[in-house]
Amino acid sequence: MKKDVGVSTDLVKGSPSVCLYFRFDRFLAGQLAKLQGGHWHSGLRCWVVPGTKENKEALKLLFGRLPEYHVYPVTERKTGGVGRSSWSGNLPPLDAVDKELMVQFRNWLLFRRYSHSTVRTYSEMVTVFLRFIKPQCATDLLGNGIQRFTNEFIIPRQLSYSYQNQLVNAVQLFYREMLNQQVEKGQLQRPRPVYKLPNVLSKPEVKKILGVLRNVKHRAMLSTVYGCGLRRGELLNLRPADIDSERGILVIRSGKGNKDRVVPISMKNIELLREYYKLYRPRTWLFEGVVTGERYDERSLQQVLKKAVRLANIKKPVTLHWLRHSYATHLHESGVDIRYIQEILGHRSTKTTEIYTHVSTRSIQHIRSPLDDL
Repeated sequence: MKKDVGVSTDLVKGSPSVCLYFRFDRFLAGQLAKLQGGHWHSGLRCWVVPGTKENKEALKLLFGRLPEYHVYPVTERKTGGVGRSSWSGNLPPLDAVDKELMVQFRNWLLFRRYSHSTVRTYSEMVTVFLRFIKPQCATDLLGNGIQRFTNEFIIPRQLSYSYQNQLVNAVQLFYREMLNQQVEKGQLQRPRPVYKLPNVLSKPEVKKILGVLRNVKHRAMLSTVYGCGLRRGELLNLRPADIDSERGILVIRSGKGNKDRVVPISMKNIELLREYYKLYRPRTWLFEGVVTGERYDERSLQQVLKKAVRLANIKKPVTLHWLRHSYATHLHESGVDIRYIQEILGHRSTKTTEIYTHVSTRSIQHIRSPLDDL
């Protein structure tokens, strides 16, 4: 069975790169992850491999050994629906004026202490938008520029609802702060909302995942993510001093929205962290990588989870955030008030937290099916 793979080149993070689009394939993704700098780009929705000589040779060998994969330029795709292209595709480059505006925008985001991921995402999105509307400049945007970008760039590339929604935020912010222009509501409409339930593991499944880990550091990391409901960045930003074992709390500093909060941590989790600390003796961060004093790599953490899921024989595409979703759902099922769960997770509104009531079985598991009465 042939698997369609689209290949294009682009400038990603300032270096020539190869962007690959294909239907998910575990083996192919694993091979690309082994290449130097190879990674999944959530914005482009593709695999990106730096275009070094070594990587290009490796790609030739990879596809040469896999004849069932058909490689072709993205713009020539004729099967499987509308093809995607890279960020730039054939878009013209920015002129000097727009380049200077983008430098100012990035500096403003950094000055306002937006997270590095938000700075990167917003800068990339606005850059692509400004390149798309050429030969117009940002200062003389036509009324239908944003709608045209949605219809001719976002929708044909089948980019996600969240991408389109984030684009609205980025463009609004850029025009308001850099050009002192308020984009009219009719020009910048958000997509219709999508209501998706969070992915949740059962307690036995979580136990199996944690149980197959023999490496103490790996078990401590995933146990802390699940046991405290942490985001990936929150775990990797922890320092040893953030654990208050006497009070049974963990201090999360500069979480999402640059907010500090405290979360409960179990004695079982604390004992595991003590065991880990005695073996590894981290200096700066609670979880450090190969180099002492440097944080554990995000992609390596995801790989640890993938390996554990595979060893546990769980056939679900589990991500780290599933553990956080599972934590919140299991708290609700055990009777914890939704307002406490909101505080622990660091949600700004209870509306965000209430989504876990839809996947919790605390109430619906007691409902008797009329089929049982027949």
